[in-house]
Amino acid sequence: MLWIGLVGGVAAVLFALGLAYMIKGYSEGNEKMRHIAELIRKGAKTYLNKQYRVLSVFVVIVALILLLVLGYREAIAFVAGALLSSSAGYMGMMVATSANSRTAEACRKELNKGLRVAFSSGSIMGMLVVGLGLLGVTVFYLIFHDPNVLFAFGFGASSIALFARVGGGIYTKAADVAADLVGKVEENIPEDDPRNPAVIADQVGDNVGDVAGMGADLFESYVDSIIAAILIGSSISAIFGTLPIILATVGIFSSILGYFFVNVGKGGDPSKALNRGILVAGGIMFIASYFVVQWLTGGLELWISIVLGLVVGILIGFTTEYYTSYKYPSTKSVANASVSGAATNIITGISVGMESTFVPVVLVVIGIVVSYAVSGLYGVALAAVGMLSILGITLAADTYGPVADNAAGIAEMAGLGKKVRERTEMLDAVGNTTAAVGKGFAIGSAALTALALFSSYVSISGLKGIDITDPNVVGGIFIGALLPFLFSALTLRSVGEAANTMVNEIRRQFKDKKILEGKKEPDYSRCIAISTHSALRKMVLPSVIALVAPIVVWFTLGPEGTGGLLVGSIASGFMLALFMANAGGAWDNAKKYVEAGHLGGKGSEVHKATVTGDTVGDPFKDCSGPSLNILIKLMSIISILLAMAIFH
Repeated sequence: MLWIGLVGGVAAVLFALGLAYMIKGYSEGNEKMRHIAELIRKGAKTYLNKQYRVLSVFVVIVALILLLVLGYREAIAFVAGALLSSSAGYMGMMVATSANSRTAEACRKELNKGLRVAFSSGSIMGMLVVGLGLLGVTVFYLIFHDPNVLFAFGFGASSIALFARVGGGIYTKAADVAADLVGKVEENIPEDDPRNPAVIADQVGDNVGDVAGMGADLFESYVDSIIAAILIGSSISAIFGTLPIILATVGIFSSILGYFFVNVGKGGDPSKALNRGILVAGGIMFIASYFVVQWLTGGLELWISIVLGLVVGILIGFTTEYYTSYKYPSTKSVANASVSGAATNIITGISVGMESTFVPVVLVVIGIVVSYAVSGLYGVALAAVGMLSILGITLAADTYGPVADNAAGIAEMAGLGKKVRERTEMLDAVGNTTAAVGKGFAIGSAALTALALFSSYVSISGLKGIDITDPNVVGGIFIGALLPFLFSALTLRSVGEAANTMVNEIRRQFKDKKILEGKKEPDYSRCIAISTHSALRKMVLPSVIALVAPIVVWFTLGPEGTGGLLVGSIASGFMLALFMANAGGAWDNAKKYVEAGHLGGKGSEVHKATVTGDTVGDPFKDCSGPSLNILIKLMSIISILLAMAIFH
C-alpha cells in the first residue's frame, strides 16, 4: 500500500503548482511596486544561491563519509534529503517574493483578496514541504525496503534545515533590529520607510528566514516523524510500518480541503478565517484517521495516539496565540509595562515567555504518557505523525505571515494610501500571531519527534534504558542540557554583531541629508551585502557544534552517555525554544498594540520602549528559538547513524 504515499505526494505538489499558476495571474501593481518587489526577490535569490553553494560542499563531504562508513544507499538518501529540503524552501521563497506585491495590489480592492493571495502563497510552501517530503520517504522505502536507510534521508533534511534556519535567522534579524533601532528610535521615521537603507534587507530577510528557513525546518520535522514511526512500526508488522505514510496522505487531502474554508467577509477577522481552515482540516483528519486505523488494524488504540498528537498540536497553537496576541492579557501586560520604560518591557516579556512554557509542556507530557499507555513507543511516534499530519495548512498559515509583512512594507514604500496600508497592516498583525503559533507548533512537534527518534536510537544501539546512577549518563545529560544554551548564545551574539555593523552603515548613510529628505535613494545593496556576509560566515560555528557534539560524546562517554546527551538536550531545548519564541512574539505584538494607537501610539516614549523590547525579541523568536527544535532532532539522527555504523 506504499503507492498511497506516492498519490498523496503527487497530489500535494500538483495542488501547489496550481496555486502558483493562479497567483501568477494577479497583477503585481504599478511600476514602483514591481521595482520594490524585484529588489526583494533579487536579494533573496542572491543570498540563497550563495548559501546553497556553501552547503553543497558540506553535502558532498558528508555524502562521501557516509559512502565509506555506511554504504551507497545511505549516501544517496542523504543527498536526496538535502536536495528536497533545499528545493522546497527555495521554491516556496520564490513564490513568496512574487506574491508580496500582488498581495498589496489585491488589498487595493478588498481585504479578502489580499488574504487569499497571501494565504495561497503560504499554501504553496506548505504543500511543497509535505508533498516532496512524503514522496522522498515513500520512494526510498519502496526502493530499499529498509527503514534504516531513511535516517540518512532525514539527516540530509535536518542538516540543510539547521544551516537554513540559523543563516536565515541571522540575516533577517540583523537587518530588522538595525532598521528599527536607527529608523524608529533615532530618526523617528515609520516602519518600512523607503528612506531607511536597511528596509529592503529587512524584507529580504523575512523570506530567507521565515519562508525558506521555516520551510526547511518543518520539512525535516515532517519526514523525521514519519521515519521514526516507520522504523518502530515495521518491527511490529508490515501494516504498522506503512500506516504513517497512509496517515500523512490523509493529512495532505485534509489540508487541501481546509484551504477552501479560508475566506473573510467585509469587516471580518482574518485570524478567524485562518483558524477556521486549520480546524476544518483537523476535523477531517480526526474522522478520516478513525476509518483508516479501523480498516487496517481493527482497533482504536492507535487512533487515540494519532488524535492526541493532532489535538495537542492544535492546543499548543491556541496557547501560543494566547500568549503572543495583543487581544489577550499577556501581551497587553508587556505593552502596559512599557509605560515605565524599556527595562520593565523586557522584564515583563521574559516573564511572559517563561510562563508560556507551562501549558505546552503539560500538553506534550499528557500526549506522551497517554500515547505510551495505549500503544507503547509506536503510539508516541504516531502522536508526532498526527501532530504534523495537517502541516500542509498549518505551515501555510505560518508562511502567510512574511508575505503579509512584505505586502505591508511595499504598501508603505510605494505610497499606496491609508486604506491599503490599514488592510495590509491588519493582515500583517495577524501574520505576527500566525508566525508565533507556527513556531509553537514546530517546537511542540519537535519534542514528540525527538522522543520518537530517541526511541529509535535506544533500539538500534541496544540500550536497555538510561541509568542515572551511571556517571557517563549523568555527564551526557548535563552536556545535553548545556548545548541549547551554548547554541543560543552563539546565534544571539551573531545577530548582535551583525546588527551592530548594520547600525553603523545606516547611520553613515543618514549623514547624507538628501536620503532623510527623500530626495535620494539609499544604497540598499550595501545593507543586503552586510546581512548576506554575516549570515553565511556566522551560521557555521553553531551548526558545526550540533553536528560534532554527539560524535565527541559517543567516543568519550559511550552510547550510554550519548543517550543522556539526547535526554538532556530534548528537555532543555524544548523549554528554552518555547520561552524564546513566545517571549519574542509577545514583545513584537506589544509593539503592534501601541502602533495601533494605544498608550500614546507611534512615536511616543512608550512606543520607543516597545521597539527596544521587540529588537531583543527578534533574534529570540526568529533565529535562536526556532533553531533549537532542529538542534535536538539533528543530534538524535546523528546518534542513530553512529549506532548504525558501529553496531550494524
